[in-house]
Amino acid sequence: MTQTFESLLTGWSIEVMPRTAEKIADFRAILPPGTRVYVAHIAGTPIDDMVATAKRLASEGFPVMPHFPARIIANRAVLDDWIARYQGEAGVDQALVLAGGVSDPVGDFASSIDLLQTGAFAKAGFTRLHVAGHPEGNRDIDPDGGTATTDAALRWTAQHARDTGIDMAIATQFAFEAEPIFDWICHLRAIGVDLPVHLGIAGPAKLQTMLKFAIACGVGPSLRVLQRRARDLTKLLLPYEPTDILADLSRLAARNPEHAPDRLHFFPLGGIGPCTDWIARHSAPRMRVAG
Repeated sequence: MTQTFESLLTGWSIEVMPRTAEKIADFRAILPPGTRVYVAHIAGTPIDDMVATAKRLASEGFPVMPHFPARIIANRAVLDDWIARYQGEAGVDQALVLAGGVSDPVGDFASSIDLLQTGAFAKAGFTRLHVAGHPEGNRDIDPDGGTATTDAALRWTAQHARDTGIDMAIATQFAFEAEPIFDWICHLRAIGVDLPVHLGIAGPAKLQTMLKFAIACGVGPSLRVLQRRARDLTKLLLPYEPTDILADLSRLAARNPEHAPDRLHFFPLGGIGPCTDWIARHSAPRMRVAG
């Protein structure tokens, strides 16, 4: 592995859900100190479970970033209640603000901008907010396959960061090809979006599992990487690992550092333990405890 490959594996974050977090006895045994842990809020998950997971992770010493999916938050009163509970019970001061995976809003909010415009996070003293990004586009937002709506939303968000002074970044959907990611970051910079990019990476998983999640999450053209692998009988039974995409990212980052992602964000689709084990095996020894 090159130093560039290893340097990508510093300061990474990881995503968990209450039900997956329950399977880990102690996160301190598998995560470097200071690792940011996102807590994904899937529709139907009780807020009690979300807050309990955040509290547990915070008690183990990790900065916690819960999801705030706009379309499952009924109104400002619910938003304020969630913020107050996360702060009061878990000391949370950061959040991933996104539209969410459901098609129809249950109440007043439909997008991350709707939530940010309330001013509720700034009023509560949140110091960091992330929003979702889609390197391969998102037909739920731009049905024509373009980027006009998402571009406008990210330009608005970048200006919001400048206006409020809140640290903001873009946390992306995972993809399987490096060059389109670099092209997307180049596009963002060209349209004036200067927010850091925390690139989504799918952790190791069985190929069938990876295909299921990739299709469900709306992964775009890079899905062909998995489809080609599925047609290769010599690789069909082998688990997918992100080695190739990180090697390609390293190569492109060496040539175009200004368009490299700032951090990596891991989706442990094959399990939290296997994901953190893989990262540890591929990190430089001195970097394995980096925050």
